[in-house]
Amino acid sequence: MKRVLLFLATNLAVMLVLGVSASLLGVNKFLTANGLNLGMLLAFSALIGFGGAFISLLMSKTMAKWSTGAQVIEHPSTSTEVWLVDTVARLAERAGLAMPEVAIYEGEPNAFATGATKNKSLVAVSTGLLQSMSRQEAEAVLAHEVAHIANGDMVTLTLIQGVVNTFVVFLSRVVGYLVDSFLRRNDEESTGPGIGYMITSMICEVIFGLLASIIVAWFSRQREFRADAGAARLMGSAVPMQNALRRLGGLHTEPLPQNMAASGIAGGGVGGIMALFATHPPLEERIVALDGR
Repeated sequence: MKRVLLFLATNLAVMLVLGVSASLLGVNKFLTANGLNLGMLLAFSALIGFGGAFISLLMSKTMAKWSTGAQVIEHPSTSTEVWLVDTVARLAERAGLAMPEVAIYEGEPNAFATGATKNKSLVAVSTGLLQSMSRQEAEAVLAHEVAHIANGDMVTLTLIQGVVNTFVVFLSRVVGYLVDSFLRRNDEESTGPGIGYMITSMICEVIFGLLASIIVAWFSRQREFRADAGAARLMGSAVPMQNALRRLGGLHTEPLPQNMAASGIAGGGVGGIMALFATHPPLEERIVALDGR
């Protein structure tokens, strides 16, 4: 419940900020007496689409810590914490990165990396993963997360999300305006958009949003393959990453909170049409893709 409330509160705050920004910039006045101002609408759509995505990116580390309860290791106090910090430091050095923050959180086997930039990132691992995997398998998982950072996946996914969000907002309002204009074509006294505009825009935003989710999910799956390959390079062999993926396949895992679902090492496993919305490829495909690396 706490996670759900936090997710809702954050999204409401983001929408409030974007709404105020749109009003101050005047880009929300795309509906005029002469019709739809497409240039103004595009500016409004870009503000909403990219603004929300980048605010989420800037808040990603803080939100990750809040939603998972991850505790950053400031001063390692156990042998596991010492090993964890030393391993991430060694992998980050190999990848040419600044030392990320390293955190542990209570939960089922999983791990994630997040952060607004390559050199201000966070790598977090669950107690369940550390308890269920060998040191070599856990190191491969950490290498996978460091590879995500080295590949700039957080920023790239944000840009993709911003682009598709912009088109969702833009196209839904264009279609809403066209439908509303058609419905009111014989109403000469009517000025401004009617209820047809609002209803159609809302329906289209849902439909286009689902289509956009398929695009973002496809890219997310591709970045998992690249991070697996990056882990193999950092480890000097694909075998540890393959073993870690096999181990994950035999463990009970739980997804991360909704706003972080694409960030975890664990995911996938859905079939049918829902596979189009999966942020992770099936583990079997990831293992096969590592053959020969």
